[in-house]
Amino acid sequence: MYRRRPARVESSQTLTEQTPKVKAGSGFLSAVVAEKREEVAAGRRARPLARLVSECRDRTPVRSLEAAVRLPGCGVVAEVKRASPSAGPLAPDLVASERALLYAERGAIAISVLTDRRFAGRIEDLLEVAGRMPVPVLRKDFLVDPWQVWESRAAGADAALLIVAALRPEEIESLAAEAETAGLGLLFEIHAPEEAERALELGATLVGVNARDLETLAVDVHGALSTIGELRSAAPGVALVAESGIASPAAVRSARSAGADAVLVGEHLARAVDPGETLEQLVAAGRDGA
Repeated sequence: MYRRRPARVESSQTLTEQTPKVKAGSGFLSAVVAEKREEVAAGRRARPLARLVSECRDRTPVRSLEAAVRLPGCGVVAEVKRASPSAGPLAPDLVASERALLYAERGAIAISVLTDRRFAGRIEDLLEVAGRMPVPVLRKDFLVDPWQVWESRAAGADAALLIVAALRPEEIESLAAEAETAGLGLLFEIHAPEEAERALELGATLVGVNARDLETLAVDVHGALSTIGELRSAAPGVALVAESGIASPAAVRSARSAGADAVLVGEHLARAVDPGETLEQLVAAGRDGA
């Protein structure tokens, strides 16, 4: 997760079912972060922080996503994903809990659940999935406020995604401190080398390298694998996850060769005619020679 524990800082879901495709160069991340802050403000009014903290008291202990990523080989974090802002609808009729169970049964080391409306996700999906999973559950959304840490934990998440490019350093420290208090794991997501430096300076021990630039939505798998290789050399103790663009067993093997401990796969599984069989092939590729 992280090593430092900064001072705790307090900061500040109108949801729609639309998942429009977004054009490259649109400044996607910046727009989402601005909207997310408004969503959080509304969420705080509906569910005050004290109420969320109280709800978390009865939650089962967190299962470590980092420990799962560090298992031998290159594991697969399988993502429950109905749609994508760049690709539009992928599996609009997907039932989150059923798909998550299938992924867990077919060898996923963890389950990622998209809860943002732009991916046709919702917090209820996380609630449905978390209570039935034998493996860690990652909430994938745009965290901008400590309130979301407790919202994630109250919904049953074991870990949450933290996008370094979306936040100022002091905001990341605040979220990391809150996550430590809540017992929530964090996957620090980076795209550019300078973001990797920020994550490491903050003490991150679990880092995801996203091949997709979240501002332009362009995908550069080669660049991401190069970043993974550089991180593996510079910070050998950090657990690394390759994200986006993993669409074949060969891609899993390439990620592993670059130094990834796991891959996160969403769109490829969502599009698959037989997602269970497709996942098994990816899992087998990650275990080759383990």
